Amino acid sequence: MAGLLRSVPPSAFRLPSPPGGKSIRRRTGVSAEIRETVEIEGERSPSPKISPPPGFKPPEPKRFSVRPDKFLDILGASLALPCRLGTGVFVLGYSVSLVSEDKIPPGEYALKIAGLTFKETSNLGAQARPEKPIEIYEFEGCPFCRKVREIVSILDLDILYYPCPRNSPNFRPKVLQMGGKQQFPYMVDPNTGVAMYESDDIIKYLVQKYGDGTTPLMLSLGLLTTLTEGFAMIGRMGKGSSYSPSKTPPMPLEIWAYEGSPFCKIVREVLVELELPHIFRSTARGSPKRQELYKRVGRFQVPYLEDPNTGVKMFESAEIIDYLRTTYAL
Repeated sequence: MAGLLRSVPPSAFRLPSPPGGKSIRRRTGVSAEIRETVEIEGERSPSPKISPPPGFKPPEPKRFSVRPDKFLDILGASLALPCRLGTGVFVLGYSVSLVSEDKIPPGEYALKIAGLTFKETSNLGAQARPEKPIEIYEFEGCPFCRKVREIVSILDLDILYYPCPRNSPNFRPKVLQMGGKQQFPYMVDPNTGVAMYESDDIIKYLVQKYGDGTTPLMLSLGLLTTLTEGFAMIGRMGKGSSYSPSKTPPMPLEIWAYEGSPFCKIVREVLVELELPHIFRSTARGSPKRQELYKRVGRFQVPYLEDPNTGVKMFESAEIIDYLRTTYAL
């Protein structure tokens, strides 16, 4: 099926009016804020107040640790790695070299394993970077959406994700209004005004605009790509697909993560189920944003969540999930 390619006027970024005479006006921008007012019979009611759990304290980060109750979740999410041969783990032009520790300046990120120090690099510096985050409407349990998420990590793009799980009230209707059908993924690039359906067309657009023009092998195998994407999700069957009632945050959350990480995967599933818009800071191996996060918080570890609605900043996937459910689930 041919993709839909067109320019989207600003008026397209408004949610359709719900039944019962209520109207919802949503100003959707990449300015990292979602302003929402609900008008009922001429009166305005603010979104529910968002606050962290009473007495909440972010956990201390621990490297390569799995909380016992999340062991099976991480195991299931890890099945994607062999099914997809690590696609989405490394950025475009990734390379790694063994160096002596004294070659790494203080304050610079490097990969350290078993006493060895590795310097990771890429050729992303030669690629165009979008000024504003690209907007993608999708959900976790969709193999076509996963294809697009993989190229996002490979190209090291920042994305404003609008989750569209089944039966969700906000962004699924919005996609229907903007594009004329509820089909996912759906991409809007505010840098160019381009909007389109169809995962293969989106991938082609992204690699031509923000990559070297070449689609990675594992994303160019047609039906085989789609089948392996489906196999990759068997271990997490149904997760990140169905809506759980939640509060709508005034501002999107921010998550530092990458598609190939099982720890990031289980957090993304919950963000999608709760229909929480979030800015996704891609940090696959070789990403310059690994150094950015290292400089920002003094270490590199993902997932890392920043919630501007509560001021919470935290590591640890299991605890992030607990925080999201306690703070946003209804």
